[in-house]
Amino acid sequence: MATLDESLTALRGVLGDLASNPAAEGLDRSVSCRLTDLDQVVVGRLSSGAIRDLRVLPHGPEVTKADIRLTMTSDDLVALTAGELSFGPAWATGRVKLEAGLRDLLRLRKLL
Repeated sequence: MATLDESLTALRGVLGDLASNPAAEGLDRSVSCRLTDLDQVVVGRLSSGAIRDLRVLPHGPEVTKADIRLTMTSDDLVALTAGELSFGPAWATGRVKLEAGLRDLLRLRKLL
């Protein structure tokens, strides 16, 4: 199991790459990533080509539902950023879950 610090570094990498992609221009959405094995949720905002205001919250009902929601284990998050796991197959097999509105899903499809 990856540590919370390793997971945050990996998430900053994934979301930073996503936010800086030219196809994400003008994207301003709240984001959350639930790390199932750590029982933590990392929330933040994708806007102006960067990820902002990342903070860690314990998983629970007080966590506000984000526009874009990811769910995975910390090890899968680290593997995604290390290039050991591809998003498409991980999503298709249920290792990574992505929830968002239809418009966001269509836009994210170009980014992932």
